Formats: sequence, C-alpha cells, structure tokens
Amino acid sequence: MWDQPFTLYFAARAVSLVGDAMMPVAAALAVGAVYGISGVGYVLGVWTGTFVLLVLFGGVFADRLGARRMMVGADLVRVLTQGALAAAFFAGTPPFWLLVMMAGLAGSATAMFQPGVNGMVPLVTREPQRANATLKVADALAQLLGPALAGALIALTGAGTVYAIDAATFLLSALCLALIRIVPHPADSVVRQGSSLRDELRQGWREFRARTWMWAVILIWVGYGILLFGPLVPLSSALISARLGADAYGLAVSFLGVGTVLGGLLALRLRPARPLAAGAVAMVLYSVLPLCVAVGSGLPVLLAGYALGGAAWAFWSVMWATSVQTHTPSAVLNRVTAYEQAGSVSGMALGQILAGPAAALAAPGRLLLVSAAACLAGCVALFATPAIRTLPRAAAPAERDVRCTPAVVARGGNARSHEPT
Repeated sequence: MWDQPFTLYFAARAVSLVGDAMMPVAAALAVGAVYGISGVGYVLGVWTGTFVLLVLFGGVFADRLGARRMMVGADLVRVLTQGALAAAFFAGTPPFWLLVMMAGLAGSATAMFQPGVNGMVPLVTREPQRANATLKVADALAQLLGPALAGALIALTGAGTVYAIDAATFLLSALCLALIRIVPHPADSVVRQGSSLRDELRQGWREFRARTWMWAVILIWVGYGILLFGPLVPLSSALISARLGADAYGLAVSFLGVGTVLGGLLALRLRPARPLAAGAVAMVLYSVLPLCVAVGSGLPVLLAGYALGGAAWAFWSVMWATSVQTHTPSAVLNRVTAYEQAGSVSGMALGQILAGPAAALAAPGRLLLVSAAACLAGCVALFATPAIRTLPRAAAPAERDVRCTPAVVARGGNARSHEPT
C-alpha cells in the first residue's frame, strides 16, 4: 500500500488534518471569547451551509476536471482565507463580518475539495479499507495533537498563530497533491463527453437514489446533524470551558483523537461481513460523549467519554467510507460522494446555527441530553433498516482500474505506473 501515490496522498491529508484539528478549538475559544456561543454557531453554520450549497457542483467538477486538480485549487484558496484570518487576529479583534466572509469562502473551497477525498482513495491504493483506516488513524493523531496545541498557542500567542499554521498546512497539502498525476480510465472520459452540468447532476442523483442503504443513512445523519453534531461543539466548548477551563476543552478534544486512533487501528484489523451493521453497533458508544458533558462529569470521566466517542466514530467512518467506495462505480463516485456529503452536512449547518438560540431557551446541559438520546435513537434506526443492516462487504469494482503516477520531479526521471485492481 505504501507506494508513491498513496504516500503522497497520505502526506497531503495528514498535514492538512493537523491544521484542521486545530480549527474547532480556535473557533470555539477565539470567536467565542468575543462573540459568544451565537457567534461560534453562526461562523460554523456559514461555513457548513456554504459547503452544503456547493458540494454537489464540487462532485461534478471533480468528475469532469479530476479530483486532484480540484483539491489543489481548493487548498490554495484556503491558504488565502486562513492567512487573512491570521493577519486579522494578529492585528487585533477581527470584525464579525470578516469571520463570516472567510468562513463562507473556506466552506466553498472545501465543497470543491471534499468530493475528491473519497474518490481519490480507490485510485491510489488496492486496499480501500486499509487505506481508509490508515487515514482515520492519521486523522486521530491530528485530533490528539491539534486541539491541545491550539489551546496552548491561543493561551500563549493568540489565535493568529493557529490560523497561520492552518494556512501553512493547506500549502503543504497542495504541494503533495500536485506531485500526484492520475490518468483516468478511458471509459470514464467517454461517459462524461458531451454531458451537461444538469445531466451529470441528474446522473449522480440517480446513482445515489438507487442505493437505499445510502440515502437511508443520510436521512438519519440529517437528524444527527441537527440534534447531535451541529450543537455539540458550541455547547460542549461553552460548558467545559466555563466549568473546567479552556485548557480542559482542548484536552478533551485531544482525547477524542486518542479514541479515534484506537477505532482506526481496530478497523485495520476487523473486516466484518456486514460493515454498516457493525458500524451502527459501534455508534451506540458515541452517545457517551454528549452525556458526559451534559451531566457535568469530572475531568477523568469526561476524557474517557471523549475517547470512547472517538473510537466509535472512527470505526463507523471507516466502514461507511469503504462501503461507499466499493459499492459505487468510479465514473460517478465523486458525484455520489457529493450527494451523501451534502445530505449529511446539511443538518449540521442547521444545528450549528440554532445552537445559540436554543441555548437561550434551555440549559446547554439539557440540550446535550437530547443529543445523547438522539444518538441512541439513530443507532436503532440504522440497525432496524434492512438495507443498511444487510449490506455485504464488497471488493473494489473492476471499473476503478486506473493508472496513477507520481509527477516527475527530477530532471530526466521516468514516472512509475501503478495500476490498482
């Protein structure tokens, strides 16, 4: 698995994940200190909402122009947005309109970037589940190091340093991705030749709708976004910071990374015959995370709850990503990925925006109790849906046979071919 294409792709993802892991803590602490829970919710909601509005087009463009090209361009845009925020924080207190504007631009860039993340994996490796699990471990290590580093940097130097580091990680990611060249299978080009944007969107929708297990999961994830994932960061950051201090929140998110490492390592070893059923069982443990915050647990119990939630989330994520990649033809994978991401993230945007108003009507602790209950109800729905529960493990489709070559960086060097099956 560790040949040049996957190594470059892994390096690109790993370095940007470290920067990304710092951002929720930076937004929750730096923005929250000036504009409160509502400010954090609106900034995150604008980012997420912009992503939802544009990700479908990102899927089409990734299929048309190539995922790698779109990802490099999106990284460069985010170098500018995060660099601008870094400069604003170094200069003083950023105006709220600038935070919102940069969140919208960064969300737009992420919408162009994210569909290709899923579609690139089958192109750079023969073993999608191992690759997904390895990437999830990298994500976990980033979650382990990033939040704690962000909390320390904000305390010592301010939020500007965190945003500057994030901009640098996007620049390094763009460089690594630029060194990978992917030549798609000729059949993929024939399928897209002469197709209009509307036709390609329709084709992606038909492929998405044809998979009951996929759209059923996304419907459940819309509810999760509104009641669980959306309000979790604004509410939990406010509660933990007020009760135990800002450093405690950064430490808790780091332990989320510890759990994610364990969940990713477990997904490297286990190959369940029914991956989504196994993932649904694992997600039951995620309900412990909001429950620990809601009941005001002490720091040791809180950290254990975050670690358990991280492990559950990592295992589900690997099972889900591998199922999407191995049950979807490569010619439409980016578009199908865009539809599933738009659906799953749309509820989160609404949940983030409503977090502030909801906290004005009910205690944040009570709202997180609702989040824990919603998590358990969603797991029951996942396991009770036959199309989800019975979806079998599948190998990568034969039509994903592509040639992936690293860019020639030494003068006179020859590109090496890699043909996953």
